[in-house]
Amino acid sequence: MTDYEDSSTMDTSTMDTSTMDTSYRDITYEVEGPTAIITISRPHRYNAFRGKTVEELIKAFRAAWADSRVQAIILTGSGDKAFCTGGDVKQRAETGDYGPTESGMFEIGNLHKVIRDVPKPVIAAVNGLAIGGGQVLQVICDLTIASDTAKFGQVGPRVGSFDAGFGSAYLARVVGEKRAREMWYLCRQYDAATAERWGLVNWVVPAERLLDEARALASEIAEKSPTAIRFLKQSFNADTDHQAGQSNLAMSALDLFTKSPEGLEGAAAFAEKRQPDFRQYVGT
Repeated sequence: MTDYEDSSTMDTSTMDTSTMDTSYRDITYEVEGPTAIITISRPHRYNAFRGKTVEELIKAFRAAWADSRVQAIILTGSGDKAFCTGGDVKQRAETGDYGPTESGMFEIGNLHKVIRDVPKPVIAAVNGLAIGGGQVLQVICDLTIASDTAKFGQVGPRVGSFDAGFGSAYLARVVGEKRAREMWYLCRQYDAATAERWGLVNWVVPAERLLDEARALASEIAEKSPTAIRFLKQSFNADTDHQAGQSNLAMSALDLFTKSPEGLEGAAAFAEKRQPDFRQYVGT
């Protein structure tokens, strides 16, 4: 089931203190010993993110970056149904965007960047649906541990959206070109066992053990040289850093596309629970 069956016996004495920042609305941020735990907390929307959610996630990752106590970061979702289901399509259908933000921008590209740039390993603890932009988030994380109830998939072409940056190009590095194209073109969902077999996730564990196993991984990382880990993460990223430029271009294109009639049709169809009609856009 996992490559570290004895992880539950690991010394976790460094986790005897816990602090929580209560200033967030869409997420929770907690530090337990050497581990920061960031939880997307919008279960009523299957932990889909709006603009404010993204801003708070960026703030939390930067807080973990600056905190000398933190040596690893866990990203997870609230409840047992969803890790994250991507951008809040209902919000987009209602207002044409992802809601107001302090900066006036939807900063999903900057969230991807901070997850890659923070010099500490980020562990995705996937507790349910990792769909669309949520699937992209777990792909970008350094490691992924998934519950046996987790499901993975892309939905962009179905709801009038896409990620032509890290969400596609880096995904192809992880699972291969054919699998990545399959995920994006067909918009199917895949169970945790399939995700592990494809190399999309590192480990699959029973749902009730997910966070304990993620904490054990973080504690194991905390035993290692933080400087060595930082340089290793930067070395791994250097090979795909060119995709950051592609991601910037993709995010600019996505901003235009989601406001187009074709993009708005996908969002409206999702909100109205009907099949989208993209026929008039074929060949345009």
